[in-house]
Order: sequence, then structure tokens, then C-alpha cells
Amino acid sequence: MITVVGSLNIDLISTVDRFPKPGETLIGGEFRTSFGGKGANQAVAAARLGGTVQMIGCVGDDPFGHEYLTYLKKEGILVDRVKPVTHVSTGTALIVLAQGENSIIVVPGANFQLAPEDIDRMKDALEKSDIILMQLETRLDTVERVLFWAERFGIRTILNPAPFQPIPDGWWEMITYLTPNEHEAEALMKSATFKEEFLEKLIITLGKKGAVYHEKGRKIEIPAPQVDAADTTGAGDTFNGALAHFLSEGLSLGEACRYAVHAASLSVTKPGAQGGMPTRAQLESFMNGR
Repeated sequence: MITVVGSLNIDLISTVDRFPKPGETLIGGEFRTSFGGKGANQAVAAARLGGTVQMIGCVGDDPFGHEYLTYLKKEGILVDRVKPVTHVSTGTALIVLAQGENSIIVVPGANFQLAPEDIDRMKDALEKSDIILMQLETRLDTVERVLFWAERFGIRTILNPAPFQPIPDGWWEMITYLTPNEHEAEALMKSATFKEEFLEKLIITLGKKGAVYHEKGRKIEIPAPQVDAADTTGAGDTFNGALAHFLSEGLSLGEACRYAVHAASLSVTKPGAQGGMPTRAQLESFMNGR
């Protein structure tokens, strides 16, 4: 069982030829909505690869929230622990796409209603997990409570430190793996709480260059295959969901990273944060073809 504790957002997406400068107004080419949020994205990525996934989070008691729960059920994700909350809207993300890159503003909404006491009430669900996957689009005290219970139950954790915030001192020992991108990794390693011994907890995603991690004092690079990128929005979330899935299957860290890099590469060939997330069959066909 993979448990994803995190955000559920509705993505509001606009395409434009280039990113606007401060104070500038541009005419966009297309607008669409899609299901997103780093937590739900990662849950979908793991589920499509065949993982048994349960989601823990909050949505608004609004049309967006109800539609999202229906959608996740169709993806095969267990949503009994996703709580609809009143008086707060479902989280949203405003996404601008230009020249194959993206710029994102996240409005947390209901995501910040998931509190530590909610986690305490759900600790039985955490205890059943093989691996727990989290991000930083929910409250930090909630993430800390999940780490507390995971450590108590002896469950491996993956923390995707995005959007970036410094990692509190007491968290490092409780986290099994962190999955920053290059910029996040640089900030983490410069932080006051970082120690050299924590380097082997980092799995650093490098975009189109793949990923890198350290094991037994060695730096190990996982190159990514070259693809024509249509939309990079969900690449990091695909990597994290795939990493959680393949680690839960018992693969070594190196093999899990290799699968995750290929899944992320395949995901960017289609538009939408979740639109290109591959099934297990699609991923294996892609990897065998190379």
C-alpha cells in the first residue's frame, strides 16, 4: 500500500507564446482546466503503474471537490481519507505554459485544512502503508505529524520538498528520502540543518538530464532518454509517484530511480499534469523500445 498525504488542486491552465514581463498583459492562446495538486498527481502516477494507493487530504465541499473525488475513484485510488471541508474552496493552481516550460502559482484553499489531529485519527491508515509519499503543499505541522507516525511504525517515507521550504532540524532523521530538483537540492545543502551524512537521503531530479543520488559514498547518475516535450508540468510528480511505486514493489533504489526517470520522461510528451502519466504497460513498452 502506498499512502500519499498531500494536496488536491484544480489546475487553471493558459498557454502563451512567452512568459509576460512584470506589469505586461499578453493574449493567451488556450485555456483549460485539469485535475492537479502535487499530492493527487503523485497518487495518480503511482496508481496508473499498478500500485495500490490511498490518498489523505482535503477538498472543498464544492463542485470542484466532488468532481475530484469521483475522478480519483475512477483512477482506482482509495479516497475514504480525503475530507470535504466547508467554507473553504478546493485548492487551485494557476499555470502558464510557454515554450515547453511552465510557471505556477498555487492557492492552497482546503489543502491547509488537513491538520495534525486529522493525521492522529488516521494513524491506522498510515500503519498499513509500505511507503508514505508527501510534499510541501500542506501544513508543515501536518507533514511533521505524518513523519512522527511513520517513524514510530517503521515505514519508509519520501518527501518531495516542493514548493521549497527549509527542512526543520528534527525532520532529517525521520525522512527516508527527499526528492528535490537541482535548485531545491542546492538550497537544502546550504541550509543550517543539513549534514553531510544526509546526502544519501537526497534523490535529485535534473529535468531532461535525469536524476542523481549517492550510495555508499558514490555519486550515481541516471540519464533520461531524449523526448519531444509537450508539457513539463507533471514530470516531477510522475517521478515521485513512480519512485514510490517501484520501491514498494521491492526494487533497489537504483532500479526504482531508473524506472522513475523513464516514467517522467514519457509523461512530458502529452499535455496536462496527469495527461501523460503512463500505465505500467506503456512504460515498459517505452523502455523496451529504447
